Amino acid sequence: MQTNWKIGSLFGIPLFLDPLWFVILGLATLNFGVTYQQWGNEIAWSAGLVMALLLFASVLLHELGHSLVARSQGIRVNSITLFLFGGVAAIEEESKTPGKAFQVAIAGPLVSIALFVLLRLGANLLPDSSVYSLMVGDLARINLVVALFNLIPGLPLDGGQVLKAALWQVTGNRFQAVHWAAKAGQILGYGAIALGFAVDFITKELVLGVWIALLGWFAIRNASSYDRVTTLQETLLKVLAADTMTRDFRVVDANQTLRDFADSYLLETTPQVYFAASDGRYRGKVAIEDLRLVERSEWDSQTLQSIVHPLTEIPTVTESTSLAAVINKLENEQLPFITVLSPAGAVAGVIDRGDIVRTLAQKLNLRISDGEIKRIKEDGGYPDGLQLAIIAKSAIS
Repeated sequence: MQTNWKIGSLFGIPLFLDPLWFVILGLATLNFGVTYQQWGNEIAWSAGLVMALLLFASVLLHELGHSLVARSQGIRVNSITLFLFGGVAAIEEESKTPGKAFQVAIAGPLVSIALFVLLRLGANLLPDSSVYSLMVGDLARINLVVALFNLIPGLPLDGGQVLKAALWQVTGNRFQAVHWAAKAGQILGYGAIALGFAVDFITKELVLGVWIALLGWFAIRNASSYDRVTTLQETLLKVLAADTMTRDFRVVDANQTLRDFADSYLLETTPQVYFAASDGRYRGKVAIEDLRLVERSEWDSQTLQSIVHPLTEIPTVTESTSLAAVINKLENEQLPFITVLSPAGAVAGVIDRGDIVRTLAQKLNLRISDGEIKRIKEDGGYPDGLQLAIIAKSAIS
């Protein structure tokens, strides 16, 4: 499995390199090195490497623009990663309003435009005949291209984020806005692939054509990812605890002695969730580990009532709680499961992470086997690649 390399941090934000970044670093160095051959091999290749590094420094500043604006809104930025197609800031949550989403989206292109202006002014101050003037001028133009390219209105580009914010403002529906912006990104991606093949066929510029097609493939892949995550977020908000809970628990007599309870249930091979009840009412949850806090000599005299945790004191949700809120509560409090209460305050069911994944698999036609569901129930962890904790948090942000 490919692992990104951490190279440091900036403003407290971890910086990573994708191993494929070195591919584009080499190609950029080659491109600039060939361009600057008029200055001789040594200067040309040195300048080529410096320009390649400055190109990615510009990309880093672009992503930092997004990140710092997001942080100013109280949103956590997990990392910035440089990879084959540029850079990406891992911003954990969605902005809370269309206006704030626009601010985050436009920040990167504005940084690139500001770099273009500053570098253009700097190039004018240098002698026209120097390699430094040429390098600074080229870097200025590249930043302008980066800004304009990113403003193309389709996800995953910044222009797609701007489009999403605009559609969100008009429709009032963030999820619908993402779906439309993602569809625009997919259309542009297919257009780029077609253009790439056309460039190959008409101009015979194979490298350029393949690169354009790869950019199109990248756009389609990431726009589709946005679409899938948004569909998942919508599902997490629509599906309720009542739709997800199971009756995988036992109701035991609250008046029985600890000894009777231990003799009847502690030898069970599969761990169970126990609730104690008496006189037709739930008295609370029974935690097996609490038995160890009572001297065995007292097991014959004490009843379960003496060790139950009242329903008012344990983590609970109601049947009408959204699945997103259930996931957030499980993760925030690091719970193995959560109790669902009926409108009357009785125990209606329980939900663990396996129940959540099983429900989502049914709703979204995900291919998750019963064996995987069983493993999730036993291990208490979601499948690799299904970042439900982050997705649920962003769904209700």
